[in-house]
Amino acid sequence: MSFTAIIGAGLAGCECAWALARAGRAVTLFEMKPARFSPAHVSPGLAELVCSNSLRSDDPETAVGLLKEEMRALGSLTMEAAAATRVPAGKALAVDRERFSAEITARLEAHPAVTLVRREVAALDDPDLAGADAVVVAAGPLAADALAADLGRRIGADRLAFYDAIAPIVDAASVNQDVCFWASRYKPEEADYLNCPLDEAQYLRLVAELKAGEKVKPRDFEDEAHFEGCLPVEVMAERGDMTLAFGPLKPVGLEDPRTGRQAFAVVQLRPENLERTALNLVGFQTKLTYPEQKRVFRLIPGLEQAEFLRLGSIHRNTYVDAPAVLTPELALKADPRIRLAGQITGVEGYVESAACGLWLGLHLARGASLPPRETALGALLGHLRTPARNFQPSNVQFGLMPPLNQRAGKRKRMALYAERGRKALAEWKAGFAGTAG
Repeated sequence: MSFTAIIGAGLAGCECAWALARAGRAVTLFEMKPARFSPAHVSPGLAELVCSNSLRSDDPETAVGLLKEEMRALGSLTMEAAAATRVPAGKALAVDRERFSAEITARLEAHPAVTLVRREVAALDDPDLAGADAVVVAAGPLAADALAADLGRRIGADRLAFYDAIAPIVDAASVNQDVCFWASRYKPEEADYLNCPLDEAQYLRLVAELKAGEKVKPRDFEDEAHFEGCLPVEVMAERGDMTLAFGPLKPVGLEDPRTGRQAFAVVQLRPENLERTALNLVGFQTKLTYPEQKRVFRLIPGLEQAEFLRLGSIHRNTYVDAPAVLTPELALKADPRIRLAGQITGVEGYVESAACGLWLGLHLARGASLPPRETALGALLGHLRTPARNFQPSNVQFGLMPPLNQRAGKRKRMALYAERGRKALAEWKAGFAGTAG
């Protein structure tokens, strides 16, 4: 009898297993707990939430809220378990972590198509994987060293990362472009960057607030060593008041066409997509807390009303260079029998990891095609196949979707994205039978 092997029973692995099992496909789900725990895990239960009990906004007119709505429509185990274990959290979807894990564990253990094997799989040539028609690696951001090393050998060690250094992304429509200008360093005619000029007082205030801002405390297993090429912006600020002015904020080669002069310092915003609807703050990878990022980065001229599509972070995370090593269907180009799901692919966050596993299970079980990029799920998966010089994980966000091509206020834009996404999901879902079965 054919079966699918899944390595890792976190959110992505459990969602993938559930979608396969509900379609009548045999699944062997490998989980190394309780014989061995990652540095962040403490419970033997499946789908353990290690960082927070929040699955973020449940507003269907936010990108993550829309993604959750789509997951519910597709029969998500995560969403069903969250509904059963929900705790009050305002507009956010939050759960009782222990009950949430217990709910998912019980449902998978009880399903006749699922065989749960509690042992570590250290290599993808493990004998117990030999008979599987597909092997799904859903080992998460803290994949065990042996398995990560084996995966690295297959795809090339330079295609596997173990640390995130992510800069924030803002909605271009929320940037005051009256005070910014498009130009490239030394080649203003190319206009590849949106530049926010700072005078000396503005620059020194920004530096002071970067140094004073509240930082995220590292977890016990995350060392504080940083790569010199991707230092947190606040660490650079702490090295001296002028460090940033001679580093990522240097104004050299950037003449403001309105004044004909160089500013004291310049923050550059790099387009994240061809449509230039989403802009990355170059060099602003950070360990500032999310509220502090919003407060401090809005001190930058032009960003006073910035809407953040993604906030910055630096943390331990195992993930692949997805556009280079994965097919659009999340199979290794080097070995199509092996699929990846969850954060190891380059999606970021609880909900995104679960959604990735859900789609892969639907694809393997029922031939689900890739969703259109107008949907939240399709936009998220589309990020994994968009070539990038320096591929970085991403949460779901409207900036990953095709632009609306119409001007509207923030709430109206969000509503338009959500309305378009619902229509696209309904049309896509009708294309394959029994999705939510």
